[in-house]
Amino acid sequence: MKYFVLGLVRWCVGIAIAMLMVHTDAAELVWAYDPIPVVNGGAVKGMVHFAGDLPEPSAFKLHRYPDQGYCGALSDGSGYRLLREVLVGPQGGLKDVIVTIEGVKSGKPFDLEETKLEANICQFVPYVSVMRNEHPLTVKNLDSVAHDLQVYERDWEHIFIMFHRPALTNGGTQDLVRFTGDRRGVIMQCGMHPYMQGHGLAVDNPYYAVTGSEGMFDIRDLPPGTYRIKAWHPTLGEQEREFTVVAGESSSVEFTFKAK
Repeated sequence: MKYFVLGLVRWCVGIAIAMLMVHTDAAELVWAYDPIPVVNGGAVKGMVHFAGDLPEPSAFKLHRYPDQGYCGALSDGSGYRLLREVLVGPQGGLKDVIVTIEGVKSGKPFDLEETKLEANICQFVPYVSVMRNEHPLTVKNLDSVAHDLQVYERDWEHIFIMFHRPALTNGGTQDLVRFTGDRRGVIMQCGMHPYMQGHGLAVDNPYYAVTGSEGMFDIRDLPPGTYRIKAWHPTLGEQEREFTVVAGESSSVEFTFKAK
């Protein structure tokens, strides 16, 4: 009798786990992005502004780190390598802001299959990247020196290691991006050259843009509806607005960030 009861308990637990797995898979399918034809879609355009005084760049004394001569090709001329985390154009536009539309479950094709970066003169290019969960992140090293690549999950309060590639040789490296919980951001750095940093943000649909030096963004082919739009900067934080997309029309949204 004891073994019968034990077997029954195990059977029930097995059924419960199976049901949970099915439920989880179903939930993932429900929330998966679905590419569909978008006819007469709308758009959202705007600008991300910067207000106030620019923060001073972080200065790194080159002689404290390896490859002083090679990495010093981008020095300030006084033996320092500068890391400028906030870049603003002549008209006050904020560069390197990732603008995303939240909650879009279906729409135009989601073509982001791989995030590609380069290590070039001891810097990550681009400085800010868009990533997709469970998709590859590829880093190619164009430098004649090796780098110690470290990539961390992050939120605004904590940093967690995602993966670590101790030698970024000329062959480069690749790994899958796997976020945990509701985290979406990563920070990249070189353990040998600390001024070599970069940032990334995960997206779950193709409706995003990265601002250039003018701070402009233009996201098109949105199905009509009401959405949340977010503007994310790796050091200045995140802002969001609500807006409505009307078929065939363009909405306008503006953001302004200030130095912390």
